[in-house]
Amino acid sequence: MMTFADQVVEYNENLEYTGSLPTGFQILNPYLDNPETLEVMRLFYDKYYSDARTRKFLIGINPSRHGAGVTGVPFTDTKRLESECGIRMKTVRTHEISSVFMYDMIREYGGVSSFYSDFYINSPFPLAIVRRSKQAWLNANYYDDKQLFDKLKGFMIQTLKNHIRLQLDTSEVFILGKKNAYFINQLNREAKLFDKMTVLEHPRFIQQYKSKEKQLYIDKYIRELKK
Repeated sequence: MMTFADQVVEYNENLEYTGSLPTGFQILNPYLDNPETLEVMRLFYDKYYSDARTRKFLIGINPSRHGAGVTGVPFTDTKRLESECGIRMKTVRTHEISSVFMYDMIREYGGVSSFYSDFYINSPFPLAIVRRSKQAWLNANYYDDKQLFDKLKGFMIQTLKNHIRLQLDTSEVFILGKKNAYFINQLNREAKLFDKMTVLEHPRFIQQYKSKEKQLYIDKYIRELKK
């Protein structure tokens, strides 16, 4: 019987988006771009998910270039991957502010082993999206452009179904970000995936705009996740 880790690793190893995109957008696949990403992703899931437990689902937006877009682990930059999870990436070093909040919260939850034994984090679109600006490629969200959302919609519904098959509790899911929740609700109405959606402020929003109230948001996360 395959463990939770086996299933996630197999899914990530075969993850690919082959659909069309609006002009000015690109998809970054860390599992194809950096061989070490596959290595550390396997180490992470083998360390925390080598069992058959049913877990609750936290749903992000899509990976950033400096978080899961490098490590292959949602809301985890290379700094937290090493300091909190004990897994070091040798080829790249990244800092991602959402990861800072997430691991501060995880520490108060009871630590990485306790948290990851209860929760699985991923996104409806599990690859990084970038959008061309005048001078560079910048992080983008799947909902930043209506045409982009429309093109990704079917893939995202199938992705959520694939996540659920890992043995996730669908009676209540936790959506990170209010705008994300608006679009996940659209997908849920169509595909009927989840019974209840609890919305939490996105870690990036908290770190950027509510840092003085950070502890209040950590307390809110813990309260909702442990109820």
